[in-house]
Amino acid sequence: MSNTRILLVVTAIIVSALLLVSCGGGRQNGTVNTSMSDPATCAAPQGPFRHIYVTVTDVKIHQSDSASPNDSGWLDLTKDLSGNPVQVDLLGVSNQCFLAMLGSAGIPAGHYQQLRIFLAADNVSVSNNKCGSFANCVMLTSDPSNTPQALQLSSETKTGIKIPSGQMAGGEFTIGAGETKDLNIDFNACASIVVQGSGKYRLKPVLHAGEVETQSTGASISGTIIDKNTQQAIAGGTTIVALEQKDPNGVDRVVMETVASSNGGFAFCPVPAGTYDIVAIAVNGLGNTYAATAVTDVHPGNVLGTVPLTPAALPASITGQVTTSTDNAGTAADISLSALQSIGNNTLITVPLAEQSSATATLATAAGTCPPSTDCVSYTLAVPGTNPAVGAFVSGNQNPTASGSASGDYTIDAAAFVPGSAGQSDCSNSPQQTSATSGNTPLTVLPAGSATAHNLDFIGCQ
Repeated sequence: MSNTRILLVVTAIIVSALLLVSCGGGRQNGTVNTSMSDPATCAAPQGPFRHIYVTVTDVKIHQSDSASPNDSGWLDLTKDLSGNPVQVDLLGVSNQCFLAMLGSAGIPAGHYQQLRIFLAADNVSVSNNKCGSFANCVMLTSDPSNTPQALQLSSETKTGIKIPSGQMAGGEFTIGAGETKDLNIDFNACASIVVQGSGKYRLKPVLHAGEVETQSTGASISGTIIDKNTQQAIAGGTTIVALEQKDPNGVDRVVMETVASSNGGFAFCPVPAGTYDIVAIAVNGLGNTYAATAVTDVHPGNVLGTVPLTPAALPASITGQVTTSTDNAGTAADISLSALQSIGNNTLITVPLAEQSSATATLATAAGTCPPSTDCVSYTLAVPGTNPAVGAFVSGNQNPTASGSASGDYTIDAAAFVPGSAGQSDCSNSPQQTSATSGNTPLTVLPAGSATAHNLDFIGCQ
């Protein structure tokens, strides 16, 4: 073969290889832009916090849902953060869609099923630190001086906060060769703060993630909450709106939550692709509650118009106790507690807790006056004394059907987590539910009435 022919063959091979790569031949990366959001419910003046600051040092992604922090295969989405951490106020600014853009990185095309977000320890230098000598802190509504209170962490600084596939929209994040996609992390601050018996604040992080469209109104869901009788915004009090999605057990879990403005307006953004239910509840300035109202089959880009809530008189209360043990001795655990109601079709919605300014309650068991060989915590949930109004999404204003019931039927749902573990599940029988009272009758309440739920007893805890 002549030198000329050899040169032509080699040139053809090189050109073919270049064309293969340019067409996505398995080696070209995709680009991921990572952001953070948090439509919060616990902000001043109604909620207990003026600010919740966390300092982010890194975000990593892996293709395996079961990968441990020390396994190979982790990819860095925010390489610049390690040397220049970003401090984010999770309560942000009203109607602000994104709290922070964390970074941009190229990663191989593929399917990714786990994220980990890392927070700074107190010895990390933070530019323009709002927390004084701390890296992460809270500031209380009750403290006009805005004195930082340390937000205690544990493994969040070393192993990161795990966001598994079950907390990622669609169960995974997929990117193709040459694609650019926006990945958003929603940090539910109001469900993530544990107030300890010592009066200190600890982080039990609750996060979700998913692909969003940062430049499109198609990534938002909005509407206006009104009083069904007056057709006006609900006067005073607190109106909480939750964006919920069904889990494999038929329970609508809260993905995002927000507080409606004084004119009733609310918006969720950015919202990953998927099908959601909107669940709203309110307590007005006179202390009267409204029935939970669910609008089903909602998608990003939908505008709900007006969503009427049905007055339900004074709130009812459900009390109860949660215990935790190793099987033969008491041990502490973090508890996430929810009030559920049926909307038919084998679906239970999470009823937001308007008086607590949160969709769920976060508690911690401790030693005290408890049943033998357990740690425990008692709770009281204020809820509407009626069943929910329900309607499927329609274009224009919504018209959900009120239940017409004179009482409310509830299921109490609880999940246990290892304290200070960045959200690691605990106990051999977690989660748990009860729809019975302590007297083993149906857990039903009337307006202004009360009921005591059957104990939730967790065993096999660490």
